Amino acid sequence: MNSKRLIYNALVINEGCSFTGGVVIDGERILQVIGPDTDLSKYNEYELINAEGCLLIPGVIDDQVHFREPGLEHKADIYTESAAAVAGGVTSYMEMPNTNPQTITQELLADKFDRASQRSFANYSFYIGATNDNLEELLKTNPKTVCGIKIFMGSSTGNMLVDNPETLEHLFAQSKLLIAVHCEDENTIREQTATYKAQYGENVPISAHPDIRNADACYKSSSMAVGLAKKHGTQLHVLHVSTKKELALFDSSTPLAEKKITAEVCVHHLWFNRKDYEQYGSLIKWNPAIKEESDRKALFDGMLSNSIDVIATDHAPHTLDEKRQSYFKAPSGGPLVQHSLQVMLDFYHQKQITLEKIVEKMCHNPAILFRVKDRGFIREGYFADLVLVDLNKSELVTPESIRYKCKWSPFEGHLFASSIRQTYVNGFCVFDRGKLSEQRSAKALEFDR
Repeated sequence: MNSKRLIYNALVINEGCSFTGGVVIDGERILQVIGPDTDLSKYNEYELINAEGCLLIPGVIDDQVHFREPGLEHKADIYTESAAAVAGGVTSYMEMPNTNPQTITQELLADKFDRASQRSFANYSFYIGATNDNLEELLKTNPKTVCGIKIFMGSSTGNMLVDNPETLEHLFAQSKLLIAVHCEDENTIREQTATYKAQYGENVPISAHPDIRNADACYKSSSMAVGLAKKHGTQLHVLHVSTKKELALFDSSTPLAEKKITAEVCVHHLWFNRKDYEQYGSLIKWNPAIKEESDRKALFDGMLSNSIDVIATDHAPHTLDEKRQSYFKAPSGGPLVQHSLQVMLDFYHQKQITLEKIVEKMCHNPAILFRVKDRGFIREGYFADLVLVDLNKSELVTPESIRYKCKWSPFEGHLFASSIRQTYVNGFCVFDRGKLSEQRSAKALEFDR
């Protein structure tokens, strides 16, 4: 099979610029970035790919997904969800530890890497999870091969709550690895839960979710994490920020490469607001909760102004039967990784964001923040993780087009304005006009730390 490819005639979006051109790919890497006047006759041994009418962007790096393997494969697994990822232009992901068993030892972490090496369509890394009593295990983690330590400062899904103040102090003081946190104050949530149970019993309406898991719960926990990080000089990444109030905790002026404290927003917190519970019910039950329209708008503005550094998904599938249960029984989370880039491209069509900013927040910034080696940019010598986007070819989300194992999406029935034409992982075309290649080319991510 020819490992030499030349993509030309694309509108390249990269590092704040746009130009007509493409790339020369030799094996796994980008050999050359080319302009519009390249003499194609010099490349007769290359497979030529005419990308006229398409965008060429770096592959999306999603720093927060839950692929459910091992132990929860009835919802999802590495094979199905990474297939959905590349169909959505996501070429690399970082996966969370609340599987079964939880990824809280070096042996269990190694098992996940082994599974992904055999089954993943996209490049991968895995967080190791913190508990109240596994500090020594965490300190063994190799920062060059593992994306970070995940702390649930709020129980969320999987009961991995770390609530021992002494443990948190030691973690933040001793970790040489990035710490990523889920921030919701458990005591606030318990108090609000008791209030609503007293009124409704077990029949609490889904619309109460943003009141039970409210802005105060988020801010109290986030501000605690930020305080610990400042005290100990820890590299802290606050996941899925969901409130206007939390934005005051983050710096918008320091260049990302120099920041020690960073923040992420997820596409569902940019798209939905409180009124959408009436239509979607528990299908849009996430932790942290989708909140007010004022929060949604502030998060969008905070992302544009660089208080928020990264756009991700918190892709977290559950079966429809699980999601259709009553409020307390329905698990939080939903599938998103196949459609996150299309969501942001819809915002572009609505003139709310530029293409350059989308690429910055979804491709460049995760690479900078996590110090991902040789990925996230269209640069000579970098791995050829690339996406061709047909900006003006719409795509309807149908049951047949959904690739998640759970076979549903909160975007089912939505007509996206743009579609993914091709996705390249390490120079190999793994997704082409709706078809997946079973010849996978994914690798474990490496980090310059």
